[in-house]
Amino acid sequence: MVILLLFVTLFALILIGFPIAIALLVSSLVAILFEGNIPSVVVLHQMVGGMDSFPLLSIPFFVLAGALMNQGGITQRIFDFAQALVGWMRGGLGHVNVGASVLFSGMSGAAVADAGGLGAIEINAMKKRGYHTDFAVGLTAASSTIGPIIPPSLPMIIYGVLASQSIGKLFAAGLIPGLLMAVALSVMVYYIARKRGYGKDAGFALSAIADTFKRAALSLLAPVIIVGGIVSGLFTATEAAVVACLYAILLTGFVYKTLTLKRLIHVSSETVETTSMIMLIIGAAAIFSWVLTSQGIDTWVATFLAKTGASKVTLFISITLLLFVVGCFMETIAAITILTPILLPIATAAGIDPIQFGVIMLLNLMIGLLTPPLGMVLFVLSRVSGLTVEQSAKATLPFLIPLLIVLILVMVIPELTLWLPNVMYPNT
Repeated sequence: MVILLLFVTLFALILIGFPIAIALLVSSLVAILFEGNIPSVVVLHQMVGGMDSFPLLSIPFFVLAGALMNQGGITQRIFDFAQALVGWMRGGLGHVNVGASVLFSGMSGAAVADAGGLGAIEINAMKKRGYHTDFAVGLTAASSTIGPIIPPSLPMIIYGVLASQSIGKLFAAGLIPGLLMAVALSVMVYYIARKRGYGKDAGFALSAIADTFKRAALSLLAPVIIVGGIVSGLFTATEAAVVACLYAILLTGFVYKTLTLKRLIHVSSETVETTSMIMLIIGAAAIFSWVLTSQGIDTWVATFLAKTGASKVTLFISITLLLFVVGCFMETIAAITILTPILLPIATAAGIDPIQFGVIMLLNLMIGLLTPPLGMVLFVLSRVSGLTVEQSAKATLPFLIPLLIVLILVMVIPELTLWLPNVMYPNT
């Protein structure tokens, strides 16, 4: 009864229009009050406990680094380099869209940052070259999901904290699936380009590649510093976030000289706002997750699956469907915070590696960002493009196919996620 009340209250508040953090918090409080025998201090204890983790300190620094790079003109340099590199292919700017997202993902670590930062540049450029708006919006939405898969990744940091897994290994695990997503989306771009008659947007010229690379070289060095430092053991993920932030300030403020005091104040206030929202979601989701586990939902799910004799394939399908539904209604960070303590023990009991499971969970939730009613990327691109959320969702549908194919590959071939971490961290 408590669990039913918890979910009914949650979905009612979401449908009314409450922010996800408030909906999680209020529904948890309603369930706790209904239970009647839980001290109110437990709520504060669980909320603070959910946010009290050293690796989570990396969140504001990664957010600030991404915002600085957006405001400092780095996104345009990356886009120009990607255009010179792959713009000569059929459907050129479509491939540029994907390539720029791969390059930018090594700096932002968030799909919404990718959509909001590169999204406007990509969509406007594609529309000017005669690409249909639905194609530009759908592809931009799909390519933005590469950001949280290729390191560094804010959702992976949160999963690593909750699952007690090495964040460095998680970062390494996401690299191959992220590149597979880029390849799969590029294949879809080529198919649609042939179908709609899109041509090339630039000729292949080594001079153009060299020139744009020279302009973007220092920007492209950011992910090398961040990921290389973590993998080599030079610094932790939290320290890497600080390094990324300092590098972004140095690059935009002293090298490119595009960071003014006014812009710095603006991005700093944006960072405070975004970080506060993320941490509130984590805290509220920690209470919600605690209520679920205190009511034995994890034990019930495990027992149910054991009684039905669920195989690993059945378990993958069940978890995928659950995550897909949750992703349609819930913000990614909240979903990870709530579901990791419930689903991870079940997955590991079935022989699924926690690192592989983390990538699977994240891929599922990224697809959820592209689906109504609460897909955040759809809302961002709707504002950027002028399409309605419904039109943006319809435009994204064809690009869900390559993403789903990559998800299936990651589920059935564990080596896609485990080979690189095992090579980089052989003794752990």
